[in-house]
Amino acid sequence: MFINRRRFFSQSTMGLGPVALSYLVSRDQARAGVLAPQKPHHAAKAKHCIFLLMEGGPSHIDTFDPKPKLEQIHMTRFQKERNRFEANMNTGERYYVRSPFEFRRAGRLGIEINSLFQSFSEVVDDVCFYRGLQAESVNHPTALYHLNTGNQFGGDPAAGAWVSYGLGTINQNLPAFVVLPDVAYPQGGAANWSNGYLPAHYQGTPLRPEGAPVLDMAPPPGVTLESQRANLELLNEFNRLHRQRHPHHDELAARMESYELAFRMQAEMPRVLDLSSERPRTLEMYAIGGPDKEAAAFGRRCLLARRLIEAGVRFVQLIAMGWDSHDYIEKAHGARMRAIDQPIAALLKDLKRTGLLEETLVVWAGEFGRSPDNGIRRGGAAWGRDHNAKAMPVWLAGGGVKAGHIAGATDDVGGGAIECIHPIKDFHVTLLHLLGLNDDKLRFPHAGREKQLSQTGGSVIRELLG
Repeated sequence: MFINRRRFFSQSTMGLGPVALSYLVSRDQARAGVLAPQKPHHAAKAKHCIFLLMEGGPSHIDTFDPKPKLEQIHMTRFQKERNRFEANMNTGERYYVRSPFEFRRAGRLGIEINSLFQSFSEVVDDVCFYRGLQAESVNHPTALYHLNTGNQFGGDPAAGAWVSYGLGTINQNLPAFVVLPDVAYPQGGAANWSNGYLPAHYQGTPLRPEGAPVLDMAPPPGVTLESQRANLELLNEFNRLHRQRHPHHDELAARMESYELAFRMQAEMPRVLDLSSERPRTLEMYAIGGPDKEAAAFGRRCLLARRLIEAGVRFVQLIAMGWDSHDYIEKAHGARMRAIDQPIAALLKDLKRTGLLEETLVVWAGEFGRSPDNGIRRGGAAWGRDHNAKAMPVWLAGGGVKAGHIAGATDDVGGGAIECIHPIKDFHVTLLHLLGLNDDKLRFPHAGREKQLSQTGGSVIRELLG
């Protein structure tokens, strides 16, 4: 293969020593796979992350940040300075609305949470509630992209892709980044777990929520693993020859690795996804097989998340949809909370029982919060809430987080954060920090500059650290 002068010196700027080193490193990486485990930038407790994404924007006011002031001003006119765009629109009358839910105190600190979280109340002492995070968009797709990738317009790597790029995976027979969607994909689709400009190896691998999680996982009848291996070796040989002629085609290298990973997954993935080996008591704990079908489906994904982490997957994102309650928030949010309550409590208890909670960062968040007003006035229990980027519900558990703690605060009606205020980029920097990664060091060259998850750098939210 011909190497021109510029390419030779770009690879050997300090002599032939680095060339030899580069060969040895690439050879070892080829043996271990591109997702070989990497050393973190600093010591950290968290080795894995389970991100529980509540798509649609759950209301902080109706979940983990109650506002008694709204009881006093219920159905009084909402006071807000409208911007120029709103002033030219017929936005209708807006009124403050109280929460239709009751709250209870839980844990050693007596943290107030929605009374529907009956099982979750038992694990509050393992959780850090954060009330100071602010988003930058009230549009679902852009807000989801921002939360997941750091870029409101999509196209950038997801947080799980960055973690996979920085740390690799512990189990070479499984993807480093796995996504467990709801019955449908969230707004914005698969770009929420994209590899972006990172090599394709780092994109999230979605598992189907119903039926077989992965189609065609078992080889067809009459096809042995040995014959598959021989076919794959022949294909790889053709691909290697092609790659020598076109060394800059990263897509081919990614495709070769994906074939290898798919072959290895045939032996490992079915075992991980087979819940029949779990004890009946464990299945019951996760609400699997229970009368609430939505809780059972969510519980199945929570149990799969635990099993994937146990098997060495680095980052699991679990998605629960249906939080966009512009109307009938009591019915809609109530159904969502009942569906996630028992499974999430079971997940935290199970991780703690197995010792995995200490090394697994669990995150719960939506793309934004909701407003203290109801938009155009509606009567009775029909009211809901609008989108709110200035206040949103977030909690974290395990992996070096300060447990049994509340960080930050919102104003007396929940309109916006007023203490420990941070943007999403700081939240991303903090998640990476808890996993042993430094956002300023975790970079990738693209479009003429070094890029990172935070886009332009950020600060660790120290109040969340244990």
